[in-house]
Amino acid sequence: MLFMVQMQVNIPATLDKAVADQLKKDEKEMSQKLQREGKWRDLWRVVGQYANVSIFNVSGNDELHNILSALPLYPFMTISVTPLTQHPSAIAQIGG
Repeated sequence: MLFMVQMQVNIPATLDKAVADQLKKDEKEMSQKLQREGKWRDLWRVVGQYANVSIFNVSGNDELHNILSALPLYPFMTISVTPLTQHPSAIAQIGG
C-alpha cells in the first residue's frame, strides 16, 4: 500500500546541538536503509524548510505507523499521511 507522508521537523532551539546532530545522523541512516529496502520509495525536501514529502510502500497502516514512530526525529515532527492508489490512466505500474 502506498502512502504520501508530509513531515515537518521542528527541533527546539533549546535542544543540545550534539544531541540534535546525532538525531539527524541517525534519521538519515534509517531513511537510507528503508529506501534500500524499497519501503521509503521517494524523498523530497521542501525548499526553504526542514520538511519533506515522501512516498512509503508498506503493507498497511500498522507498518507505516511502526516506521514513522521509530524515526529518531519523530518526537519533533508534525506528520500528515495520505493513502494513495494508482490512477487508472497511469502508463507505468508502481512496485516493479
